[in-house]
Amino acid sequence: MLILLLGIIFLHVAALVLLFVSTIVSEWTTGEMGTSDLWKNCTLDSMGHICNAASTGEWIQVVQAVMILSIIFSFLSLILFFCQLFTLQKGGRFFLTGAFQILASLFVMSGAIIYTVMSPGWVPEKDTFGYSYILAWVAFPLALISGLIYVILRKRE
Repeated sequence: MLILLLGIIFLHVAALVLLFVSTIVSEWTTGEMGTSDLWKNCTLDSMGHICNAASTGEWIQVVQAVMILSIIFSFLSLILFFCQLFTLQKGGRFFLTGAFQILASLFVMSGAIIYTVMSPGWVPEKDTFGYSYILAWVAFPLALISGLIYVILRKRE
């Protein structure tokens, strides 16, 4: 049982770290002329990197908001898990923890979908998606799987 709990905690922390890194690192799209992310657009010229705030519209603010919400809900889910681990009756399920983690996964999925749909009008066509964008998509199934495991998990003696 201890190995199972450690595995679940490791999965949860891995998803939380991926969410955190994908939200703050500036590599959502990358190209020859620079990079862009949720917070700024950096272009490369003869003087070096020039970075401007990512204020192109409401959609980027929505992506910023749902990515931050996914981090908050995933972090709260981890805290709830530890609280429920010590206060839940034997045989009880971790429904609240699972619900928060599933919400975190839905938020990150929504943010990645919105970015996918809206970024072609904002990012040059020859640019490609960067590793932060890919990390966000990897964090989605990890958070969803850990949330489902929490819903199924029962507290034993």
